[in-house]
Amino acid sequence: MAMLPYVTATGNVEKALMAIKAAATPAKVTQDFVKTILKVPGGSGDQMTSYLKKIGFVNADSSPSDIYTRFRNSSTASAAAEAALRYGYAPLFRRNEFWHALGDSEVRGLILEETGLANDSPTVTMIMNSMKGVKKFAKFAPEGASPEKPELIEHLQAQLPAPPIPPQIVGQSMGLNIGYTINLNLPATSDIAVFNAIFKSLKENLLKASDG
Repeated sequence: MAMLPYVTATGNVEKALMAIKAAATPAKVTQDFVKTILKVPGGSGDQMTSYLKKIGFVNADSSPSDIYTRFRNSSTASAAAEAALRYGYAPLFRRNEFWHALGDSEVRGLILEETGLANDSPTVTMIMNSMKGVKKFAKFAPEGASPEKPELIEHLQAQLPAPPIPPQIVGQSMGLNIGYTINLNLPATSDIAVFNAIFKSLKENLLKASDG
C-alpha cells in the first residue's frame, strides 16, 4: 500500500497548472515562486510546491522538469499531463491501466485499496480531486487505442527518478526485527575503564545486527 499525492485545497491544482502555462519558466520552482507567481499563498503554497515534485513537474533539485516545460507547449501539454499522472499515481495504473476511464465510485475504490484509508476518510476525496485537477489537462486515448504521443510520454517518464525506497537502517537485515529493552545497574565506581568495558561488551554482543 502507498499514499498517493494530494493537496488539501484541491482547486489550487488546476489554478497552479494554468498559471504555469502563463508564467515564464523559472530556474527553480521555489515556494516563493509558487506563492507569488502561481498565486497559491500560505500553507497551500507549501503543499503545492511539494505536490508538483510528487507528480513530476519539478525535479528533486527544484528545477523545472521536462514535464513542466512540455506542459507549457500547447501541442505537448496533454501528453505531459498524462505523463505526470502516470508518474505521480503509478500505483493506480498498476491496479487498473484504464482507471482514468472509470467512474468516481470505482476510482474511489481503487484509492481505498491502494492507501488502506477508511472509506469515509476526507483524504480519499482530496486525492481524487487533486488527480482530477491534473486529468483536466490530459487526453487519454479510448480503451484499446494507442495513447497520444506514446513516445513522448515514455520519454518524459524516463527523465524522472524511480519512486524512493524506504531507507533501511544501516546494519539491519531484512525480515523480522524484534526490539528489546536493556536495563543496566551500573556499579558505583568512578573508574572510566569499567564503564568502557561494559559498553564495549554490549556493543559487541547485544547491539550488533544479527548475522542471520
